[in-house]
Amino acid sequence: MASAAAEERLWRGAALAPALLLFGLLTLLPILMLAAMSVSQLAWSGGHASWSFVGWRNFAALAGDALLRASIRNTLLFAFIGVAVQMLLGLLLALLVSEAVRGRTLYRLIFLLPILIPGIVIGAIWKLMYSFDFGIINIALGWIGLAPQDWLGERALALGAVIAVDVWHWTPFCFLILLAGLEALPRDVYEAARIDGAGPWSSFRHITLPLLAPTIAVTFVFRLILAFKVFDEVYLLTGGGPGTSTEVLSFTIYRRFFTEDRAGYGAAMSLATFALIAVLLAVIAAGARRRPA
Repeated sequence: MASAAAEERLWRGAALAPALLLFGLLTLLPILMLAAMSVSQLAWSGGHASWSFVGWRNFAALAGDALLRASIRNTLLFAFIGVAVQMLLGLLLALLVSEAVRGRTLYRLIFLLPILIPGIVIGAIWKLMYSFDFGIINIALGWIGLAPQDWLGERALALGAVIAVDVWHWTPFCFLILLAGLEALPRDVYEAARIDGAGPWSSFRHITLPLLAPTIAVTFVFRLILAFKVFDEVYLLTGGGPGTSTEVLSFTIYRRFFTEDRAGYGAAMSLATFALIAVLLAVIAAGARRRPA
């Protein structure tokens, strides 16, 4: 009996070995390389990199980096405001489509279109729409008697404008997952509530939200992680400007790595970003565990 159990464990290990090897090559090895780079200074000569150990100097320099502080602030605003709006809009659209009697397939196709468009196309489209002189948004403002705005050139407006693009782009992601969660909810519970005299709002508050809470939590966490990695929208629309008003962590890391050629410092910043996301997710998970049933 013991030999059969040992043989089964051996076969399970052998079956998992290729996946574990691939995971190590594609995930663990790059992280280890990044960690080694973060405590080093790299110099390029003749097409080859020379490494020199600098210890914790790169991490110590993070505390005095004003651009990093601005990018952390902007990233937190971008992530939490943008994801909150996307979740609300996604849930609203999912509720509307789930109640539709006809045209569900058409509605899904229409609402999913933004997420199917490549990022570079989205950047080009919205940069034209935000144009001060001939953008459709300022033209529409003129129709109702309002003055045009420099959406991407004003510090007070630029971050909100980029968040709006992200909301338009990624709300379909929330909509799709939440709609799948809604359609998987048991119908008999709603029938029983209707017989007991529960109205639409009471059913939503006491049945839909509690049953959909795990799906909402998973969707929120996925989108939050993706929002912290935003790069293309900032790069294409504002380049981090005006000033540092739309500077985000991914774009700052890109600057350090490729524009300033400070690979060691960029690696330290990457690990710090990873730690920040891990702490936020741990706080969210702890809050979810304490949530009353």
